[in-house]
Amino acid sequence: MKQIKIEGGHLLSGTINISGAKNSAVALVPASLLSDEEVKIDNIPNISDIDALNEILEYLGADVKREGSLMTINSRNIVNKEIPEEISKKLRASYYFMSSLLGKYKHVEMYFPGGCSIGARPIDQTLKTFRALGATVIEEGNKYTITAEELVGTTIQLDMPSVGATINTLLVAVRAKGETILKNAAKEPEIVSVATFLNNMGAKIIGAGTSEIRIEGVDYLGSCFTEVIPDRIEAGTYLLAGALMGNNLTIKNMIPEHISSLTYKLKEMGFKMDIGRDYITISKTDNLKPIKVKTLGYPGFPTDLQQPLTTLLTQANGTSILEETIYENRFQNVPYLNDMGANIEIKDKTIIINGKTELKGTKVQATDLRAGACMVLAALTAEGETTITEIKHVLRGYENIIEKLENVGAKISLEEI
Repeated sequence: MKQIKIEGGHLLSGTINISGAKNSAVALVPASLLSDEEVKIDNIPNISDIDALNEILEYLGADVKREGSLMTINSRNIVNKEIPEEISKKLRASYYFMSSLLGKYKHVEMYFPGGCSIGARPIDQTLKTFRALGATVIEEGNKYTITAEELVGTTIQLDMPSVGATINTLLVAVRAKGETILKNAAKEPEIVSVATFLNNMGAKIIGAGTSEIRIEGVDYLGSCFTEVIPDRIEAGTYLLAGALMGNNLTIKNMIPEHISSLTYKLKEMGFKMDIGRDYITISKTDNLKPIKVKTLGYPGFPTDLQQPLTTLLTQANGTSILEETIYENRFQNVPYLNDMGANIEIKDKTIIINGKTELKGTKVQATDLRAGACMVLAALTAEGETTITEIKHVLRGYENIIEKLENVGAKISLEEI
C-alpha cells in the first residue's frame, strides 16, 4: 500500500505540463479492438488504469507494445473469450470492451465493471443501446452474456446524455448494418476523440460533440494513428492548485476552452489569469468571493472537478453552494476536509461551504480518484503535514503527480506502508 505526505504552505511556481486525457485514453484503448489491423495511440498517460486495460488486451491475445507514451496495438489474432471479474472490476472503463467485442464478434461475456465508489453507476443506458441494435442481454449475477445474430442500425434516444453510453454506442454501432442515429448524446471532448479515432480507421461518424450523432456501419476498420487529447480534468486540478498556492504557476499543453466552465467560476471568485492558446497562468489571490456551482454534462461544470473545487471554496469569504447532479455519493471528501478545519454541511445533493477557514494538516483518506485530488489540494494549502492514505485512487488518474508537484515547489513524498 502507498500513501503520500505533504508539507503545506509552499508556493507553487513554474510550469506543469498536462498529460493525455485519462477519460479519452481509457476509451481509445478498448476501441482499438475494432480494427482488423495495427493501430497506434500516442500521448497515452502512464497511469494504473491504462495498465489494467493493457492486462485485458493481453489476456485476449492482442499484441501490445508500449514505448513511452506511444501504444501500438494489433488485435488481429485476439480470442473472444470471457473476461473474468478479477480484471474487469479494476476500472469502470473495462465495459468499453463489452461494446468493442460485441460490435466486432456479435458476442461478449464479461463481468460488471469496477471503478470508484461514487454512487450508483448503472450501465442500463448501454444495455438499452445493445438491445435496440438487436442484441440479447443475459444477466447472471455480475456476469453479462450479450449476443446478436445481427446488429442493425436504428434510432436510439438516451434517457440522459451519458458519456459512457454515448461512447459505447459508437463502439457497437460502427460495425452494425445501416445507420444508427443517437439522440440526446453527451458532448464531452473525449467523445469527439473516440469518434475521430474510429473515423481514422474508416468509420463513418458525424455529429460527435453535438446532441445527435449519426453512425453509418462499416464492414472493415483498418490501421490508423491518433493522439490522446490533453486531460482537461488534470488541467483543472492543477489550475485549482495554482489558485490555492500559485505564484505565477503555468498549466501548459492544455486546451483552455475545455475547462472554460472552471475559468469562468475562478473569474467570478476574483482571479485574474493569463489565458493563452495552450496554457493558463494563475496566482494565489486574497479576498475571494463565494460562488454557486452546479455540476452538469459538458460544456457545464464537470462533476470530476467538483471535489477539487471544494477545497478552494473553503478559502472564499462567505458561503458557497455546490450542487452535484451526476453522482449521489460524491461528497466522501467532505468529512476529511472538515477534519482539517473546513466548515461544510451536506444537504442531500448539495454542500454548503462556509468560509474562510484555515486548514490544518492531519491524516486523511483518498476515498476515490477525485476525492483524492481534493485532499492533495487541501494538503498543499494546509498548515503542517498531511498524510493521505489509499493514494492508489489518485495514481489511477494523475500521471506523475508527485514529480509534477515537486517540480513546482511542493513538499510531497510517496511512501510504501
